[in-house]
Amino acid sequence: MIHTIQNEFLTVSAAEKGAELMHILGADGTEYLWQGDAKYWSDRALNIFPYVARLNEGKYYLDGELHEMAIHGIAPYRDFTVTENDGSRMVFELRSDEKTYAEYPRNFVFQIVYALQGKTLTVSFRCENLDGKTMYFGLGGHPGFNVPLAPGKNFEDYRLRFAEKCEAYRVGFNADCFVTHEDTPFALEDGQVLNLRHDLFDDDAIVLRNMAREVTLECDGDGHAVTVRYPGMQYLGLWHWPKTDAPYICIEPWCSLPADAGSITVFEEQRDLIALEPGKTYQNDWTITIS
Repeated sequence: MIHTIQNEFLTVSAAEKGAELMHILGADGTEYLWQGDAKYWSDRALNIFPYVARLNEGKYYLDGELHEMAIHGIAPYRDFTVTENDGSRMVFELRSDEKTYAEYPRNFVFQIVYALQGKTLTVSFRCENLDGKTMYFGLGGHPGFNVPLAPGKNFEDYRLRFAEKCEAYRVGFNADCFVTHEDTPFALEDGQVLNLRHDLFDDDAIVLRNMAREVTLECDGDGHAVTVRYPGMQYLGLWHWPKTDAPYICIEPWCSLPADAGSITVFEEQRDLIALEPGKTYQNDWTITIS
């Protein structure tokens, strides 16, 4: 089932499966969100929890025991319950059960809140630890945005402009997209701009650290733009399906990284995972603003 909120500027819809965004529609009829296409990527805007991207062999250790988990964790594959929708704000909730516990042995409530104010959609990730043990988890967003956003424009006409100059580093990955810890400086024009080309993603995702916490997808001569702000996320993934002319780009704020190359992850030892004590609640807000 699809649920919708709206105001004079935006209509936003999300599905119960994965609490995944389905539409970000402007008042002029512009669809900002990638609509999925099996030729390139069938999804639109995955929500990632409790692990970002890949685990070696799809496995990890927690409490000294070996477990299995799919790419991007549990959230993308589960149905959420909508517990609130007042027309401008909707709350999707996933509660742990026997199936989630088999993959991730912790009791929790994970909520995704979508709230509209003006031209901004705020996405809030909330996790409450209902377990008697510390939760270790990662999370992030994976929205795709249409490129181009206006007729007569091409993918290569667009750029990503960071809100301030930065000395970004590209996180090192091997050919299987596992972390090598061999990060390299990532050149941005004037320290702020990345001009889009399809071949940027021939080696899969570009994941940055030490970047500005706000970036805008824009194009000269197109009044449509998308700004993503992620003050509580220390990594940013940029991606479309490798070695294609895919007409979208994913702008992915992450709080943690995938598994290290060559080893099975021990959740208690991965430094960038969130450690949430029993009875505590974690929240991380990020925003999508259109113009």
